[in-house]
Formats: sequence, C-alpha cells, structure tokens
Amino acid sequence: MHLNFSQNMRMSQQMKLAPRMIQSMEILQLPTIELQERIEQELEENVVLIAEGLKTERTDTEIRQDLQQAHDDANDKRLDQKELIVDNEHGNDADFERLMEMSADWPDDNFAAESRPSSNRLSDDRERYDDLMSNVEATPQTLQDYLLEQFTFFDSSTKQLEFGKYLILNLDENGRLQSSLPEIVQVYGGDISFEEAQEVVRQIQKLDPPGVGARDLKECLLLQLNDDMIYKDVIATLISEHLDDLGNNRLPLIAKKTGYTIEEIKEAMEEMRQLDPFPGRRFQARQVQNVAPDVVVELDEHNAWKVRVLDEYIPSLRISKKYREMLQNGVDAKTKEYIKKKIDSAKWLIESIEQRYSTLRRVSQAIVDHQTAFLEHGPDHIQPLKMQQIADQVGVHVTTVSRAVDDKWIQTQRGLFPLKRFFGGGTKTATGEDVAWDIVRIKLQELIDSEDKDKPYSDDEIVEEMGKLGYTLARRTVTKYRKKMNIPTSRQRRQY
Repeated sequence: MHLNFSQNMRMSQQMKLAPRMIQSMEILQLPTIELQERIEQELEENVVLIAEGLKTERTDTEIRQDLQQAHDDANDKRLDQKELIVDNEHGNDADFERLMEMSADWPDDNFAAESRPSSNRLSDDRERYDDLMSNVEATPQTLQDYLLEQFTFFDSSTKQLEFGKYLILNLDENGRLQSSLPEIVQVYGGDISFEEAQEVVRQIQKLDPPGVGARDLKECLLLQLNDDMIYKDVIATLISEHLDDLGNNRLPLIAKKTGYTIEEIKEAMEEMRQLDPFPGRRFQARQVQNVAPDVVVELDEHNAWKVRVLDEYIPSLRISKKYREMLQNGVDAKTKEYIKKKIDSAKWLIESIEQRYSTLRRVSQAIVDHQTAFLEHGPDHIQPLKMQQIADQVGVHVTTVSRAVDDKWIQTQRGLFPLKRFFGGGTKTATGEDVAWDIVRIKLQELIDSEDKDKPYSDDEIVEEMGKLGYTLARRTVTKYRKKMNIPTSRQRRQY
C-alpha cells in the first residue's frame, strides 16, 4: 500500500441559504400567537425597532445607555474573538446605503405600513395581547398528589409509608404499577419484606379513584366492582376468564362456556361500561390549544369569496426616528456600525412580516378558489387538492406553500379549519369524476351506519356496496380507511 500526499482543485456548486432568507421562511411558518412572541423578543433585543402601542421612542438618556452598553459588549467580544468573519461586507455596505436613501422617504411615525392598522386600534394592542397571553389554565392536581393526600391517613409503619410513597410516585399514567411487585421491592432496596409490600399495595388499591395500583387491566377492572352492581358476579367472570372474547364480540362462545344467556351477557356488558380501564388518565393535564384564525374568508360585494389576513394582534413596526437622525448627523465609527446593524436587522424583520402577509394571502386565496364548493355546500363537496397545484398557481416552491399553511387556521362561515384541511388526494368515480378521499370516508361511514347490525358488511361486501354508489375501490383501500376511522370488523360490529 502506497501513501501519497497531493493537492488538487475541484469545482462544485453548493446552495446556501442567506440568513435573511432563513429568517423570512421562519416568519412565514409562524402562526399568529408565535409571531407575536417573536416580535416581543425582537423588540427587547433591537433598540431601534418601535412597535405602536407596545414600545415607544427611547429618551436621549436611554439611547446613551444603549450605545455605551453596545461599546462595552463589543470590547468584551474582541477580547474573546480576535478575528471576525464578515459575510459579504460590500453587500452589507450597499444595503446600508440603500437604507439611508430610503430613510429620506420614510415618514417620521411609520415604516413599511401598507397594512398598518388604524390609530383607534393601536392603543388597544397592548391590552388585547396581554388578555390573549394571560388566558392560561392553572396547573391541575396530579394523580400522585391526590393519592399521597389520601395515603398519609393510613395507620402504617414508617417504612410502609415510605414504600407506599415510592410506589405512588412510580405509578404510570394509567395509575398502574409499572412492573411486578417482587421486581419493585428489589429495586427499592429497603428493608421492607414482600408481605409488607403486598399490604401496601392493598392499601393503595383502596384509594380513590378505584382501580389505581393494579398490575394489569383485569385487576384494574375487578378492583372497581362493588355490591351495588346487579350483575357483579357475571361481570367478574367475564373479566377474569373471557376478556379477550368480549373484545372480539364472541358472545355465543361465552354463553356456551359460562351457561349465561346472551341477554345476561349483554346486560352485564352494559353495566361494565361504567368501569374505567385507565383511572389515572383523568388526572392528566390536557393542554388546551388557543387557536386564533390567521385568515378569514368572506363574500365581497360581487358575491365572490375573498380572503383577508388577520393582523389584529400584530403591532405596526417602524424604525426609530432618533437613531436615524444620529446616523445622518454624524457619529463615531463604532456607533455607526452598531446602529447600522440594528437598522438592517429591523428592516429585514419588517420586510419578512410583510412578505408573510403577502404569501399567506395569495396561498389562502388560491385554496379558497379551489374549494368554493366546500364553502358553499359543506364537507361533502370538498375537492382533491395537492400543494403542488397551489404552488404552481401562486408561482412559489411547494415547500413555501407547506410553510404558509403549517399551523395556520382559516375562519369560514362553516367554522374554523386548519388550512391543511383543504388538501388531500382522491380517486375517480365510475363516471371519471375526481372525488376527494374525505368524501369517500363520509360515504363509507354512512354505509356502515345504515347496515343491518345482525349481519354487518364484510370488507368485500363494502367494496361491492361502494361500487354501487359509483366509487371503485380496492379491498385493501377499504380495510385501510376502516381502520383509520376506528371502525371495527364485521364480527365486532355484529349485534346479538
């Protein structure tokens, strides 16, 4: 084997996204509430950025403090980093010159405000934003907290109380033990015996809600049985010996093995519905998502559907007049460089927000134009639509459409919908007409709802029935959508 060292040149093409383009894509993807948070952050970090109703012009004293702090930070940075890599220095200078030329045309109290809201609204921006962000649900009580409050009332030894707290704190989200008791005792490593541990488990299983502290589903359900149940003995037998048969709706087999009648089993099953297989889940903190529409669609005076981007909670941004005057009146090089960078950053943020409005409006309008039947006649009339179709119509890349609709909501006369709701594939009917999969699912559900429950349709029979309605589907397609819609098999749907 020979080793040799040599130098060679190679040409290649690479595409790198400029920081400004990355920022523009990030702003486009943000929903309204997150955009508000991003603007708040930028207002804190950029002293030249002003938001009507949120941040006003700084005093001369505050400006001097800002500049002094900037100088101190720059000096500290030079000590740690002697070489600064400047990307496209000439380009930045050109941008700055363009900024200064544009500043002559900027009104003193406004910048990039084609969509600036009325002055009557500006004074309410801060109050509305605070109301929206402060509407946060209090932290609910956890299952562990609730059980520990009860467990301390047991008259147990200190080591049993400590072991009980250990067990409670290690219950899973369903309220069950996460492993067998011998394994738990071994991992615990205390001086508690297995018999004492069993007694602690029995105590925990007496706590509210019923069913906590169980080791499996059967034990969880059995712990919830009480003497007030009419079919307590029947339910206990079904749970202990025939839980799988119940899940698969094998009622005749259960009747044959137990001697119970079909009617008794059905009555017992009805009473079983009050049992909770996951008692711990009721204590889980459910995060409530505050959904704010990003766009609204309305009929205009010509009876056409038009989209309007909502910016009620987005403040109008501008660049500080005082900082621009400082540049024009002459400042030292360090101060000029600092202000120049801040103005440049503020400008690109404002332009990114304006670009977001424009892209979101055009994409949303194109979606509405394709889904007019949905707006006028309801979900049964949604049309197949792909993001590439919208990208071609608007003249942007498909990833731009994806970012524009991501986590965005549209307010319609039929309710509030995510923009992604209007995208989806489809198939063709027997007459060659395109139909969205959403409509196929609706027809499938209607077919299942209207079937004879004494003899429900098999998947093959569903294929035949859907064919009669004009929808040509493969059996695997029917099975796929039946499972996605959580529709049981024909055996499980059968009623005895």
